[in-house]
Amino acid sequence: MTTHEHSAAPELDALDGLVRHTTVHGIPTLFSPRPGPITAGLTFRVGHADETLPTSGITHLVEHLALYRLGLSDLHYNGATADTYTLFHVTGDEEEVVTYLNSVCAALRDLPMDRLETEKEILRTEAGSRGKGPMSPMPPWRYGAQGYGLAGYDELGTRSVTADQVRHWAETRFSRDNAVLFLSADRVPDGLDLTLPAGRRFPTPAATSALPVTPAYFRGEDGHLVFTSVLRRSTAAAVFAEVLGRALFQDLRQKGGYSYSAEADYSPRDPDFATLTAYADALPHKQDAAVGGFVDAFARLRAGRIEQAELDSARGKLLKPYDTPDLGAALLPSYALSLLTGHRILAPEQYRAELEAVGLADLREVAREAWDGGLLQIPTEDADWAGLTRAPHFSPSGVSGTLHPSLEDDDVTLIIGEVGVTLSTPGGLVTVRYDACAAMTTRPDGARCLTGLDGFRVAVEPTLFGDVTAERIAVLDKAVPAAAVVPLPARPAKEIPQPGERTAPAPRTPADGSKQTEGRGARAAGRVSGRFVLVAALATVWPVLLVTLLVNGIQEPSIRLPVIAGCVLEFWLIRAARNLYLTGQPTTPP
Repeated sequence: MTTHEHSAAPELDALDGLVRHTTVHGIPTLFSPRPGPITAGLTFRVGHADETLPTSGITHLVEHLALYRLGLSDLHYNGATADTYTLFHVTGDEEEVVTYLNSVCAALRDLPMDRLETEKEILRTEAGSRGKGPMSPMPPWRYGAQGYGLAGYDELGTRSVTADQVRHWAETRFSRDNAVLFLSADRVPDGLDLTLPAGRRFPTPAATSALPVTPAYFRGEDGHLVFTSVLRRSTAAAVFAEVLGRALFQDLRQKGGYSYSAEADYSPRDPDFATLTAYADALPHKQDAAVGGFVDAFARLRAGRIEQAELDSARGKLLKPYDTPDLGAALLPSYALSLLTGHRILAPEQYRAELEAVGLADLREVAREAWDGGLLQIPTEDADWAGLTRAPHFSPSGVSGTLHPSLEDDDVTLIIGEVGVTLSTPGGLVTVRYDACAAMTTRPDGARCLTGLDGFRVAVEPTLFGDVTAERIAVLDKAVPAAAVVPLPARPAKEIPQPGERTAPAPRTPADGSKQTEGRGARAAGRVSGRFVLVAALATVWPVLLVTLLVNGIQEPSIRLPVIAGCVLEFWLIRAARNLYLTGQPTTPP
């Protein structure tokens, strides 16, 4: 074992006397004593947000494979994969901690790849038993099908990633230069072998956005009201989350009786920003009142109507953990994560000073920032009355291509083009371009499901649309980048959808929060648009002019060519008007 006291990171010098630091086999290591068993954590700067949709779950797979060889044990240990980090943690005596950490690092150097398919199956089972909660739609609606938005999607990588991909991910992301170790001990235990490949520290992923305008809202499941916003990380923002949670509990539960649970949370997202989350439940007959009460509570805070007692109570709650004995050991996980992600590290006295400096005016400014960047999931029809804009439900445009009418709904058409696919619905268009396709799942029966980076999804089911031949499916297979393709196993015949009675499907939000047959905004692109009205008017007027020309010049031989040209133009106008109505595009190349 190689250690070098005080050489881990200069920014930790502010913690002198509270937390000691060194390096172990090149890994920055923080340690501070606490009576009783040792708690240790080996943290890596890699998580869900670093993946792509086709590889989502690969970090989770590495975590499971690294822990497999430990088998059944009386040790209190586990692993956890979050958006931006993966943690292997253990509690036990010195020998048990050394055995655990050495085993994890040995496995990361040589993963048991014979377990790959089994662990994939375990992760799929885990996801199925875990289900999706009311918060799961929020990341896709805010970020799309990439980065931080992947937290709301199934782990498609558990279907398709290869052994080579998993090994490469472990070698590059689970390196000594992308890790931090912490221990609740007065020294680094002897016998540690944390040898890992050299690499580099990966910065946290840049955030994407699928929201052109905020504050925004969308309709979610009945019984749940969820609000999220992205705030600059600050002590004032953490205090505001406490104030908001108390205000919601008081207004929605104690005063109004609309909700049983009403709470708020502040969670760091990356070095510079955090996610504010607020939640309230409501019975069906009280959902409108709960939404109104939530908006009113937030409006009060934005207006600065905050009592000093509310601030003092929130400040006291945040200070309470700093009164614990063995404070250095208690703060080790937080300090390790800050060091790993590049966030500033504050000594307890610095944090207390910042808490004391937070005033009512600071909370008002945070409340306004939170609302301005907010996304609200409501169980009711709309929230336009509250000054929010409906989140994009449709794509701004469609693609040209071959038309495939729905066998269930006369008002729905699938267009397969050279640059993408579009689903034309009565409300608008849903488009996924091949060059912005996050993933395309494939089935042996010919089904394809394309998800765009913006979160929109188009399902191509040959059984549900006319003339979706093998040749048309081949267009998709050739156009979508190979890295985005995720093969899925064959479905039982009873699971292959068949056309039902022709009807207009009711708008719905998919269970995983993706945007599907709804479109962006409220405009009906590709239906009675301005271009359609203009072309339809020309197609109506032009025959009158053509007949007039023909009658007045019937004896003139020179009139024949203009008449033929006029007939061709009339044919084109009628075709263009039809295509504009169906697809929003004037032409449809064969």
